[in-house]
Amino acid sequence: MSPETRQRGDLIDELVTDHREVEQAFADYERGGLSDEQRRSLVDHIITELVRHSVAEEQYLYPAARQTLPDGAELADHEIAEHAEAEELMKRLEGLNPTDADFDHLTRQLIDEVRHHVEEEERDLFPRLKQACTREQLDELGDKITSAKKVAPTRPHPSAPDRPPANMLLDPGVGLIDRMRDALSHRGR
Repeated sequence: MSPETRQRGDLIDELVTDHREVEQAFADYERGGLSDEQRRSLVDHIITELVRHSVAEEQYLYPAARQTLPDGAELADHEIAEHAEAEELMKRLEGLNPTDADFDHLTRQLIDEVRHHVEEEERDLFPRLKQACTREQLDELGDKITSAKKVAPTRPHPSAPDRPPANMLLDPGVGLIDRMRDALSHRGR
C-alpha cells in the first residue's frame, strides 16, 4: 500500500508499517523463482523504499531521539552509521546487473543488515520514544515522516548529508532529480 493511500499513523506506526512492507519485499526475493528482470525490479523497489524511509528517519526520527532521550545522540549516531553502511551496499547494488556474481550476495547482505537495524529500532528506540514523547508529538512526527517520504530521494547518495538542516534543504531537490531519472529509465515500473 502506498503512503498516499493508507491511513496516516503516528511516527512509530508509519515506520513500523514501512518495516513490514520492506520485509515482505525481502521475503519475495528470498522465495526465489524470479527472472533476472524481476529480481532487478524487486531490488530497485527495495532500494527506493529503504532510501525514502532512511531519509525520513534522518530528518525526523533521529533528531527526536537526540532531543528526548538521555542517550539519544549516541543512539542516533549509531543508527545513522548503520544507514550509511546500507546505503553503500545499495549504491553497489544499483550498479550491478542481476547476472553479476555479487548481485545475490550483496542483496542478501543488505537484507541481513536491514533486518538487524529494524530489530534494534523496534526493540529499543521505538518503545523509548513512545514513552518520552506525547501523543501529539508522535502524531506530528508521523505526518512529517509521511510528507518527507513523498519528496525524498529514491536512489542511494552515500555522500549526501544525513543530518538537519543540510539534509532537509537538499533532499527534496535530490528527490526530484531521482524521480525524473526513474521516469526516464522506467525504473519502478
